[in-house]
Amino acid sequence: MTDTALTSSIAQLIVDAGRDRQPIVEIPADQVPADPGAAYALQQEILRLRGSRAGGWKIGSKSHTGPIQGAPLPADCLLPSGSSVEKAAYFPPILELEIAFRFNRDFAPRAEAYSDEEVRQGIGYMAATIELVASRFAAWPKVEPLLALGDLLNHGALAVGEFIEYREDFPFAEPQMTFTFAGQDIVPGKPANPAGDPRRLLAWLVNHHTGKGLALNKDTVITCGSFTGMYVVEGPGIAEGKINGLPAVSLSLA
Repeated sequence: MTDTALTSSIAQLIVDAGRDRQPIVEIPADQVPADPGAAYALQQEILRLRGSRAGGWKIGSKSHTGPIQGAPLPADCLLPSGSSVEKAAYFPPILELEIAFRFNRDFAPRAEAYSDEEVRQGIGYMAATIELVASRFAAWPKVEPLLALGDLLNHGALAVGEFIEYREDFPFAEPQMTFTFAGQDIVPGKPANPAGDPRRLLAWLVNHHTGKGLALNKDTVITCGSFTGMYVVEGPGIAEGKINGLPAVSLSLA
């Protein structure tokens, strides 16, 4: 089987698993993406098979200086704040409270990379988001990292709060926030993003995208990793997030 055929085969399994609500029990080791390039190719094939365009991106890092990775978010998985979803459609349903950005300009492909300063100057808007994380693999969280990367980094849905104008002086590294589910506090200790200031992630995304010859549209919603860890939902309820200085965001799970 060619690399292209193998990617398409794995992508179809992932798409079918999400649609049928039947997590994949096993994928042979020789079908796991061989490197990050293959995992990112798998992401694009999943979008193609879903018939979706990317309406957003999720990006993150496990430390303040560590490597960055990301995944495109299907446009139909971006939901307005206050939306309701069926919990059973996600395995396992996990909630995260995040900050997202939009740019005030498009970034076109070019020969030289965009600098951190150039990208930061292009930030136009910010919002609070709730990501609903879900895997298409029954073994989660013990999934091969490159396979999880290819599976859109375990993305299920994203509830997007109201965007407001970007503030340079916003305390991005240590914002004050509350996050509840069914009326219960679900913030474990002090909120913190493992990447530190989430704005450091943005230049990576711009250059990752434009490096493939693709323009990054200014309307793209870019969510930048959890400040509250991962909360596994066990019953129905409403998730409500409030990051001081940003409009509140909510998502109902029935």
